[in-house]
Amino acid sequence: MARTIAVLDDEEDILKLVQTHLTRAGFRVETFSSPESFLKYLERHQPDLILLDLMLPGSDGLEICRYLKSRPERSAVPIIMLTARSQEADRVTGLEMGADDYVTKPFSLRELEARIKAVLRRQEKPGLPEKLAKKLAGGQLIIDPDKHEVRVKGRPVELSLSEFRILELLTSRPGRVFTRDEILDHLWGQEKVVILRTVDVHIRHLREKLGPLAASIHSVRGVGYKYEESERR
Repeated sequence: MARTIAVLDDEEDILKLVQTHLTRAGFRVETFSSPESFLKYLERHQPDLILLDLMLPGSDGLEICRYLKSRPERSAVPIIMLTARSQEADRVTGLEMGADDYVTKPFSLRELEARIKAVLRRQEKPGLPEKLAKKLAGGQLIIDPDKHEVRVKGRPVELSLSEFRILELLTSRPGRVFTRDEILDHLWGQEKVVILRTVDVHIRHLREKLGPLAASIHSVRGVGYKYEESERR
């Protein structure tokens, strides 16, 4: 079946161009010009990817992104932000809200198509060879690659795809320091088009979600990050 792309943008000409191009590329495209119609659609449908304009009249695309990523049933749906803002600070803000990629206007339709395919490929990539659930920190941290589940002290934790893959990588070799470049390569391989600060954003989110076990994710100044169990748990 064709993958479904939901597009929210208040510019009708952009909606038409994106819909025409992506439909020809083999996607099913649903377009929305208002947050209300978009959110109503999500009540009954689950798209494979969302293209989200940040500058919407009467609404903030960043807040919509934050809302979607906070919902367990929506958090795994990748989001690519569309915006006229091109400053690095704006890109980092979007990533902090949970976006998977960022495309600035005006953009090439072929580049947009390539970005969409790259994000969807990343979502399909299998995890590390270990398929059995891993128990760490004396059983307080459980990672189940097959179910894409993480539990901290028995409590389920909702992680984005990138956060989950980073945790998998760090815990695959406890004590080993992974550089930011190595983490980006693990997430995106040769398709990476993001900045190094992206890793720091994901690590911060990961620590927040791990709660009492956040101290197990260590920063190594000027190098990267490692997983090492803290004596205090």
